[in-house]
Amino acid sequence: MGKSTVARVWAKAGLPVVDSDELAREVVQPGQPALKEIRESFGDEFIGDDGRIDRARLAACIFSDDGLRKQLEIIIHPRVRERWRTFVSEWRLAGNSGVVVIPLLFEVGAEANFDTVLCVACTGGTQRERLRKRGLSEEQIQQRIASQLPITGKMVNADHVLWNEGGLDVLRSQLMQLGFTGGSRM
Repeated sequence: MGKSTVARVWAKAGLPVVDSDELAREVVQPGQPALKEIRESFGDEFIGDDGRIDRARLAACIFSDDGLRKQLEIIIHPRVRERWRTFVSEWRLAGNSGVVVIPLLFEVGAEANFDTVLCVACTGGTQRERLRKRGLSEEQIQQRIASQLPITGKMVNADHVLWNEGGLDVLRSQLMQLGFTGGSRM
């Protein structure tokens, strides 16, 4: 959809940004309790020789089995939520604001934690093309899309929608029209 691109625009404008996908990668690093739980729940075959999760192998497994995906989410999501909540609390205590990128915001029921929810959306064709550019097969794309709330549901539940079919100038213009400037550098 372009959430990471929008996050980069905000970061460049000086707003603090926390990406839950990055937090999810952090909580499963070697030495972290979540990695041990994943090994115990899923087996050693999902851990590479370097001691890190074999992300491609695990993704193939969990996106083809809803039960296994939910099992992994039970391990990862609470740890990620704890981390982004810490950032939000620190921002609020300091009288500041920031951006938390959560692709599964509505799926995990976290929207009430935020003052404003912005949905980044594009057409299904554009979404599929962007996923193809990341190297995903048609089957992998379909599995990922099917595992999430349809974008129309996210758009209806968001406070604002950014339509991400144009270039960076179009995104910046939409953000400024919504008042999400984060400073003068946008």
